[in-house]
Amino acid sequence: MTLLPERIENTKQLDEVLTRPSPALVAWARELQGDILILGVGGKMGPSLAELALRASREAGVTRRVIGVSRFSDPRAEPTLRARGVHTIRADLLNPEDLSRLPDVPNVIFMAGRKFGTSGDQALTWAMNVFMPGLVAQRFKDARVVAFSTGNVYPLVPLSSGGATEDTTPQPIGEYAQSTLGRERIFQHFSRVHGTKITLIRLNYAIDLRYGVLLDVAQRVFEGKPVSVAMPAANVIWQGDANTYVLRSFELCSSPPTVLNVTGPETVSIRWLANKFGELFGRQPLFEGEEQSTAFLSNASRCFERFGYPRVTLLTMVNWVAHWVKTGQPTLAKPTHFEERGGNY
Repeated sequence: MTLLPERIENTKQLDEVLTRPSPALVAWARELQGDILILGVGGKMGPSLAELALRASREAGVTRRVIGVSRFSDPRAEPTLRARGVHTIRADLLNPEDLSRLPDVPNVIFMAGRKFGTSGDQALTWAMNVFMPGLVAQRFKDARVVAFSTGNVYPLVPLSSGGATEDTTPQPIGEYAQSTLGRERIFQHFSRVHGTKITLIRLNYAIDLRYGVLLDVAQRVFEGKPVSVAMPAANVIWQGDANTYVLRSFELCSSPPTVLNVTGPETVSIRWLANKFGELFGRQPLFEGEEQSTAFLSNASRCFERFGYPRVTLLTMVNWVAHWVKTGQPTLAKPTHFEERGGNY
């Protein structure tokens, strides 16, 4: 297996590392039957997820279509995906006619939804996060479905707890988290009605070098701006590892749905993280806010037991992000707002 680089110098190299399949994922691709349909492929994780599935299939010697569906509001996304071998379809998933025209496939990944902007238009958030999943669940009732959710459905938990597990009772804070729990409930309902086999992925802060909690903290330290410690800790996971777990979770699809936490193994102190970036940048970090005794944290031990630990370690991610920031590489300019405790996005 190719070793991970010490540094990542540009977006071309970043995309290659993000979509490099592990031997276990290649073995998974060899066993999976049929094509894969990714609904909402145009977001932060979708393009690399599609290409990862395609690369794993090619390395496994399997001919498989990976089909990405999106409105493609970013005009650059669709031609890039097509150039890499992903079939693309433009569709509005809130439109039943568009849904009816999508191909029947045995493996569906649902990653469409809305988070930022919720506080300004709650109705649209509920339509996208609850009504749309109902349409999708009925349209693809005969497929296996892996549906993205979020660790925000859990309550704030003590720092010493090890994070919320899949058995923790959801207590979502704010309308984004409430509507995402609504998404889960809709999929659970239609799984019961139709027997659809589903895995619900409660994801907690995937990152690459262009966005994520590590970038948020690194940029503030580098620019001499204060880092909030009101949310004193977070979980993070390399996007490539998160996508690997998402693809392999087709193995877990069941009725009623399986719930799986996907995140990194560490409870990462935000103060420690800022100080670490301070060392790498040669600057003293500034802090603001009062550290609390709770945070949004998830425990992914069930995921690791089934699929193994992530390939990219926390310190590797920190070093990659620091180099990315120091060399002025491009970002998505989409802060995570990880410090938000009231669920207002």
